[in-house]
Amino acid sequence: MRIQETFQADKTSISFEFFPPPNREALDELLLHIDDLASLEPGHISVTYGAGGTTQERTLTTIKAITARHDQPIVSHLTCVGSDLETMRRVLRELQAAGVMNILALRGDPPLHDHDWKSSGDHFQQAADLISFIRKEFPEMGVGVAGFPEGHPATPNRMQEMDYLKEKVDAGADYIVTQLFFENRDFYDFRHRCEARGIDIPIVAGILPVTSAKMLSRLSELAAGSRIPAAFSRWLDRLDDEESVARFGTHWAAEQVRELMDQGTAGIHLYTLNQSRACLRLFKNLGLSR
Repeated sequence: MRIQETFQADKTSISFEFFPPPNREALDELLLHIDDLASLEPGHISVTYGAGGTTQERTLTTIKAITARHDQPIVSHLTCVGSDLETMRRVLRELQAAGVMNILALRGDPPLHDHDWKSSGDHFQQAADLISFIRKEFPEMGVGVAGFPEGHPATPNRMQEMDYLKEKVDAGADYIVTQLFFENRDFYDFRHRCEARGIDIPIVAGILPVTSAKMLSRLSELAAGSRIPAAFSRWLDRLDDEESVARFGTHWAAEQVRELMDQGTAGIHLYTLNQSRACLRLFKNLGLSR
């Protein structure tokens, strides 16, 4: 099933994101968390993919393990920077063979520690090139792209940022999933910008339930450029134990989700960090647990 088929006018689709664990023991633990969340009947499950294919084998292993246990559609992230045509063709065939019919197409970051690297010789200069390639050679696949409600950290000019997004949509993207954000007004502003630019595909809101102070300290790694609202910071400063932080962070995310659903948002994409507890608590807070 292509993911765009899960978006309905009267219902907000819920999805969960996981990253490929480093070893079999961690994968077995992750599968237990996925079992818990699969009971909530998500519209899809997504698995990340390291820039330059650095987690390619682990991503495939994780996807195969999930599909062996659950029948929810899988979205595989796929980065294209530094890849040639034949490599990308092979990777997409392997994903298809693993049951993947949906891709989140991303440019990805340049190779680490290669300060002399230049993309001029690559076939895939931008995510739009990957989307065009998929549309030509794998037309049966669904394709999503990333959006940035707070602005793309590498593109300070918001008008130029929307031009780049429009190029990805015109290349054949089916939907947009956003980077995480903590203020819904940033998402609404982004949605208005898309409408003004003639972008009319579904936009899925990316939400992270914060469960620890350590998680916040890693936010620059999880989402470059994300802003912590002053009200959020003030409340966290009053809390002195991790359980209180987890309860507050989940409550904040639940209120975001409640409002977004009330506003008819096409989808909510929850960044799980490979844990289920916060998402289960969030669903319970909203009365959505099954």
